[in-house]
Amino acid sequence: MSTTDNSPIEDRSSADLIAVTELQRQLNDLLKQLSPERLQVLADFAAYLANAESEAATQELLAIPGLLERVKHSSATPKTLYTPWRNLRSDV
Repeated sequence: MSTTDNSPIEDRSSADLIAVTELQRQLNDLLKQLSPERLQVLADFAAYLANAESEAATQELLAIPGLLERVKHSSATPKTLYTPWRNLRSDV
């Protein structure tokens, strides 16, 4: 298991990162002791937890007033109306 995941790492303190790394190490050690059947149960549970976290994030985004409409409007905007970012910021 690597330390890269889909969570915002830049929002975590170094103590949190150390704790996460230690938890991942512990999980790796424990995974090696599980039977294939138990690994499948664990994989199913991990998928459930990831889905629940993703659903919570989705609900948080949907709670932002007008966000969905703005995204739909942006998607419907013809690409020809966009300005290339290099024309806006040449110092980046």
